[in-house]
Amino acid sequence: MAVEARIRELGSRHQSLENQIQDELSRPAADDIRLKKLKREKLRLKEEMETLRGQIH
Repeated sequence: MAVEARIRELGSRHQSLENQIQDELSRPAADDIRLKKLKREKLRLKEEMETLRGQIH
């Protein structure tokens, strides 16, 4: 169960990052460096979630 809770936590953080990315993209002059950082972190979370999902199946 702890793994599933961790996956939910990561999913929540992943969604939060998506929201931040969309907010940044909606600005007239989006900060490319910030966008790259947010996208990199979002990808890292996705990969960690996939790894954890592989452990429970």
